Amino acid sequence: MARRPPLTSPSATAVPPGRLSVIVTFLEMTAPPSHPPLPDPEGDIRLMRAAPPTVSFYRYLYDTVGEPWLWHERRRMADADLAAIVTDPRVEVHVLYVDGTPAGYAEIDRREPEKTDLGYFGLIPDFIGRRLGPWLLDRAIRMGWQGGTRRLTVNTCTFDHPKALPLYQSMGYRPYRHVSRIVDDPRVQGWLPRTAAPHIPIVG
Repeated sequence: MARRPPLTSPSATAVPPGRLSVIVTFLEMTAPPSHPPLPDPEGDIRLMRAAPPTVSFYRYLYDTVGEPWLWHERRRMADADLAAIVTDPRVEVHVLYVDGTPAGYAEIDRREPEKTDLGYFGLIPDFIGRRLGPWLLDRAIRMGWQGGTRRLTVNTCTFDHPKALPLYQSMGYRPYRHVSRIVDDPRVQGWLPRTAAPHIPIVG
């Protein structure tokens, strides 16, 4: 078994009001999965690429999937800056539909040579707990390996669903770096409602 990289030591000082402590884990795969694809879930399940998505539709996906986990970076981007990313042909936004309703998405970023990053991945809250996450991740990984890449990367953090890190590892990702940070709380700054992510207390 590979040895887990040591965690960066968190700050010994208390987290100041309006800020949060978070540990980010960076993971990689250096070979495609050897196991067979996971079977399709029951029901009308479709995975379709939005090529490209409109900014408004992308914001719906990002905001709805990410609000429970404090995703905020792309909420803060101007439409033109966000469009430049999501309409880039090297960035793929694959949307999961269940019975015709958007249920989640996976964003595959091929902008760096010989490396493919799973930039964003997640389910809309109504669809969590239906075993769709492992299937969507399995499909995203297999799509990520297409095109001759040599390395797949992803990162997760302690704000994310507690099953996120074990799921990535079960699919073949291995941690290679951990970083401890103190960050501004986007709820305090007004980028997210204060009711978002109730599992993460607001400091101060």
